[in-house]
Amino acid sequence: MKTIERTCAIAYSINLLGDKWSLLILRDVILHKKSKFKEFVESKEKIATNILANRLKFLVEEGFLELLDPEGFKKNKQYLATDRGLSALPIIMELYLFSIDSIEESVLNPSQIKIKKQVTANRKAFERKRKTDYLKFVEGLRNS
Repeated sequence: MKTIERTCAIAYSINLLGDKWSLLILRDVILHKKSKFKEFVESKEKIATNILANRLKFLVEEGFLELLDPEGFKKNKQYLATDRGLSALPIIMELYLFSIDSIEESVLNPSQIKIKKQVTANRKAFERKRKTDYLKFVEGLRNS
């Protein structure tokens, strides 16, 4: 990814997270507790494997993700959100709130409708719970 001079916070943030895939990968990590390459490939957005590999590498290099066992077998590598990665959760939530009302509920599954109700009722509580749940998930992975 092209490096830009850090003279504007918005331009710098877009350089880091403004591509089509980075925030979706972070969404899958934090909100859906995906951690393995295969799990990301199975996401409904159908990211190409070469792009996924590049984005994961970039997110690790930039400190948004870390590898649980960087020396382990390729099939067993697990990606976890760092504090920097978790700091993107409010951005993900803002994007969600920006567009959720323009999506017909008839195309949402029951889980998505439940999430919509939770987020729109109390976004901060939803974020806190999801972050807490994710940190417990990570703790379990680290202890296994």
